[in-house]
Amino acid sequence: MPRAVSTLLLTVPILFSIYATTQGYDKPPMTGELAQDFELKTLDGTSVKLSILSEKGPVAIVVLRGYPGEQSALCSRQVADLINKASSFADAGATVILIYPGSADKLDEHAREFLADKMLPINFRFVTDPGYTFANKYGIRWDAKSETVYPATFVVNSKSIVSFALVSKGHGGRAKTEEILKALSKS
Repeated sequence: MPRAVSTLLLTVPILFSIYATTQGYDKPPMTGELAQDFELKTLDGTSVKLSILSEKGPVAIVVLRGYPGEQSALCSRQVADLINKASSFADAGATVILIYPGSADKLDEHAREFLADKMLPINFRFVTDPGYTFANKYGIRWDAKSETVYPATFVVNSKSIVSFALVSKGHGGRAKTEEILKALSKS
């Protein structure tokens, strides 16, 4: 094999690997792609890491809007519906991660306010995304006045592959609980 060809064959994968690790997502992850690992904290400071949870079974990641000046009624309804189907998520062996994004200032206070009337099941984790670290990594930051992130849902299987992805470019159009459960049944 000519030397130039063998050099090229060795160089391209290295360059791609460097690009992928430094760039993160420039768009949300799609079905069939590897989910980038992340670690966020619950309100009591417990770390929640995607790679650890996905080793145990599929994970549904539901990204809420956070606090763009008020609590989102659509987010509250979505979470209530997810909680009502908690036993179906447990039957699927799934963990549900609810991500509450926002600027670090008063994020925990707003997150506690959002959770005030909700009792989370044991297979649910509620984490915050201070400074939009996760949102930027997953390419879902909605950087407009009075906005935070695009509401999004990702289902990740035990091999950390995205088996379902839906990003709403508006306030509505979110994944329905039945769609998430259907995706989990295929994970």
